[in-house]
Amino acid sequence: MPMPRLIPALIALAFSGSAAASGFQLQNQTGSGNGNAFAGAAAAAEDAGTIFFNPAGMSYLPAGHNISLSGTLLNRNINFSNKGSTVDVLGPGAAFFPLPTGNGGNAGGLALLPHGYWAMGVTPNLSVGVGVGPTFGNTTEYDFDFVGRNAGYFFEMKQININPSIAYKVSEKLSLGFGINIAHNESHFKQGVSLVDPTGITTGGIPFPANNFLDVKGDDWAVGYNFGAMFQLSPSTRVGIAYRSELKFELEGKQEYAAQNALLRNQDIKAILKTPANLSMAVSQKLNDKWEMLGDLTWTDWSVVDTLYLQNKDTGAALHKLPYNFKDTWRIGFGANYLYSDKVKVRFGIAHDKSPVKSAADRTMTLPDADRTWLSIGAKYSLTSKSSLDVGYTHIFFADAQTARAVTTGYPGPETLRQTIRGDIDTSVDILSVQYNHNF
Repeated sequence: MPMPRLIPALIALAFSGSAAASGFQLQNQTGSGNGNAFAGAAAAAEDAGTIFFNPAGMSYLPAGHNISLSGTLLNRNINFSNKGSTVDVLGPGAAFFPLPTGNGGNAGGLALLPHGYWAMGVTPNLSVGVGVGPTFGNTTEYDFDFVGRNAGYFFEMKQININPSIAYKVSEKLSLGFGINIAHNESHFKQGVSLVDPTGITTGGIPFPANNFLDVKGDDWAVGYNFGAMFQLSPSTRVGIAYRSELKFELEGKQEYAAQNALLRNQDIKAILKTPANLSMAVSQKLNDKWEMLGDLTWTDWSVVDTLYLQNKDTGAALHKLPYNFKDTWRIGFGANYLYSDKVKVRFGIAHDKSPVKSAADRTMTLPDADRTWLSIGAKYSLTSKSSLDVGYTHIFFADAQTARAVTTGYPGPETLRQTIRGDIDTSVDILSVQYNHNF
């Protein structure tokens, strides 16, 4: 049966916007960290946002209640340039697999990422707290005339995480923290159907109309954990280690076609989606009363994102698959804080984030990831002795990226190559964050 490899929405990842860390991870969890490119975040423990990066940091917050509320505007530009995409079918049959002609326009856009954190010292040694916000996500949308439409032209995911946490100060030199992650994932994907056969010549008399597309949606809840430790090696040196577990979503939803026929049928679907674990090692080093240096090295287990399979919910019959073939990655960051005055702290940061995409053949239209470099600047202003305001700005530079993505038919049986989407992808990101902190 001539069925396209219809890439499911199972990794279509975003929270109303765009991923800023490698793959589809959202590094932007606090406004304060944005000014340092999130360097040393697992050791900073500067505000309630430490709940996400290292819950042990709650032990270092002021007594009482600590609240941090942030909003991040993330603007992503994604522009595709066609470089010889082809119809890989010989003879008259090529007419049934036409390529669209457009470059798709700017597939990025503007997104708002909200986060909220609350932490409270129950006793001098015991603290509790909770964080809420998006942790993984990516939205990509090309125009419908996009040449790569049949390899995917719309991809969105909204993943929200609720993170109740606890910290215990074992001694003046060691604090431990633990958290539960309760996450909800909604994924949504659209892809063109490559076959155009109004006569039914190749499909046993069943017509395939032009401009048809697949629309897939699914959602689920998952539970994971995170833990961390902070070591106060000296009054000026703090080291943090933090781990966040993998999450496994058993998505359920629907696949629908713009135009159905006997071969293209609307169905209830299911699929397994995993988001990766990560491990971060960080340091905060005060040089003097004015300067503080920050650094981190973070590993992410992206290899859990291999091939995604879409199945009929009731029968388990295979419908579609999408190979991502991701590899594990490392991120390294360096930052600095300068205490300009009693009220103003200035922040700087740089980071390099490796992409999990192995090759041009593995790079999808809707997740056109590449190695990236962060340049960040920010400031903290003390409004009163109990409240402060953080502002941070980052520009992310992406390495040149190429794609040579295959579009095939035939799955789950023997597959036949129909199209190859070849092109260059130019991406850049600007991030502006504001955060309010209050202690009472």
